[in-house]
Amino acid sequence: MEIERSRTNRGFEILEFKDRYNVDCSIQKSSLADDEAIWFGINDANPKIMASKTEKGGTGWVSYEIPDDVLLSTRMHLTREQVKELLPILTKFAETGDL
Repeated sequence: MEIERSRTNRGFEILEFKDRYNVDCSIQKSSLADDEAIWFGINDANPKIMASKTEKGGTGWVSYEIPDDVLLSTRMHLTREQVKELLPILTKFAETGDL
């Protein structure tokens, strides 16, 4: 997996990569002033709807337009403590394939 390291427009470190399905993901240092945290997850929700539910009809999944005044959250906001609690689980999975 290729990981690109850069900085956001506000100067926070961000690591960008693609997941198993070639979806853009990132880990970004949070701007929280009172705690250290990261943002972690996919960059875009990429909503879909069954084509049969649209005016055009059809089969399979098609893109679904979300109104500008709707927010879809796609990334976890994790503190250092939360990351510490997840690390043993992730390490076990990396080593054994089990949770």
